[in-house]
Amino acid sequence: MASSAYVQNRWNLSGLRRRPQAVAWANNYGVLSNGLLVPEGVEYEDFLILSDHNRGEITFAKQRLETRQRVVSGSMRSYHIADKNTVSWSWDLLPSRAFSGDPDFDPDTGLAKVSGLETFTADAGAGGVDIVKWYDDNPGSFYMFIAYDRYDKFTSDEYTRLNQYNEVMEVMFAGFEQSLVQRAGSLYDFWNISVTLEEV
Repeated sequence: MASSAYVQNRWNLSGLRRRPQAVAWANNYGVLSNGLLVPEGVEYEDFLILSDHNRGEITFAKQRLETRQRVVSGSMRSYHIADKNTVSWSWDLLPSRAFSGDPDFDPDTGLAKVSGLETFTADAGAGGVDIVKWYDDNPGSFYMFIAYDRYDKFTSDEYTRLNQYNEVMEVMFAGFEQSLVQRAGSLYDFWNISVTLEEV
């Protein structure tokens, strides 16, 4: 089961500052562990930490669900139901695999049990094959953990929350494209992948 130590060590595999990759996908809403919201389960089975390697901008398109009606006086009346998001982004030249072998992450620490592995993505996040497998295995809804500056999502210590996921959305795939760009020798291929997710 993932813990705060697990995800913090996974965030820091590349030696960069301790801030999570922008997006993780999970088949569960997650739990609080030492004040951090983390996905439950086993990585690559129950959740996937996506790589920021050559990831483009994350676009949020908001859709307001409402009924608008002009009334007798000529003004407009709106019956607001909810706001939903469509979120999209793409990767360019993403390595098809993140590691040269199975890292077999320690469930408590998030560190690879296997030594001497080469890391192919810049931050040890999921490679192209992992992302395609997640798409194939999840035809229904799943949860997207997002880490970006939304301090308004917290009620306390809101200006110190950049080091954690601050929004979780239940989503479904609305679009998925992959293309093989280059076969890069015997280690991995380079893929372009674009995804569009619709909030449930």
